Amino acid sequence: MEKLITKIRDIPDFPKPGIIFKDITPLVKDPASLRLTVHLLMQPFLERPITAVAGMEARGFIFGSLVAWELGVSFIPLRKPGKLPYDVQSVSYDLEYGSASLEAHIDAFEPNDRVLLIDDLLATGGTAKASCELVEKLGATVEACAFVVELDFLNGREKLKDYEVFSLLHF
Repeated sequence: MEKLITKIRDIPDFPKPGIIFKDITPLVKDPASLRLTVHLLMQPFLERPITAVAGMEARGFIFGSLVAWELGVSFIPLRKPGKLPYDVQSVSYDLEYGSASLEAHIDAFEPNDRVLLIDDLLATGGTAKASCELVEKLGATVEACAFVVELDFLNGREKLKDYEVFSLLHF
């Protein structure tokens, strides 16, 4: 894990003053680190009945699509409003520095899908909680949530108390 921690770069005052942004760009730039991250992220779920992986825009697409590929299951993008061309379902939520919405096609999931939700970072939990709500609103079940990085001091896990949460790196 120490190798992966060294690949997370701190960017002070982004996206606004007082926030220290955890930048995963150095991690995804390094093929060995990216591969290791994907394998460690999916490891706890190899024997689970996962039928789909959902990833939140945008960095959740990176890890989510790679995990879906490795697990041999579908990948469902959870997008920002106005990005999907078909009928959508939407959920709005608060961020630590604003508010946002996520959308997915109304036929994105099958009724019996067991979904692994993946994102790069768990901060306050707003995006992840909204993502779980969106998956369930569309008739699927959230099997678990997995994150590359968790900012423990923001207590985002508390918003996800009804779900299994797995994080690789803790800050």
